[in-house]
Amino acid sequence: MLSLTVALLGSEAVSWRPFGRRKRDGADGAGAAPADSKRETLEHLQAFVASRVGVEAYIEPPNSQIQTTLLLVATTGEWTRRKVPDPATARTVAISLGIPVYDVNFTGYPQRMRDWNAAQRAAQRQGRQGSQTGRGQAGGGAADS
Repeated sequence: MLSLTVALLGSEAVSWRPFGRRKRDGADGAGAAPADSKRETLEHLQAFVASRVGVEAYIEPPNSQIQTTLLLVATTGEWTRRKVPDPATARTVAISLGIPVYDVNFTGYPQRMRDWNAAQRAAQRQGRQGSQTGRGQAGGGAADS
């Protein structure tokens, strides 16, 4: 059965199932405990900051489909995003990581992030085109995943 798990910092993890049937994680043995999710999220953010130069944090406000998120963007434009309970927690996490923190509502997204995304899309298109040119030849070509 299809089940997606949403892990929140400092909140209880809940599985979402189609047609509105919800089930707590742990009841069926699946999913991480809330403390584990929080630890994994913090470790991921720390690793991102430690392995990249010039990382800045951007707080993204909640909307009707997703809660507040913390977006980290490196000078190369590479980025990562994680859910957080609220803007205050996002700010606290960014400060504890020792990086500048901004509110997307006031600053917008950095151009370097948009440039990085565009470059990634172009590379994916090139990869797909390259694998398609090998099709139909003797011996076969690489199949798209």
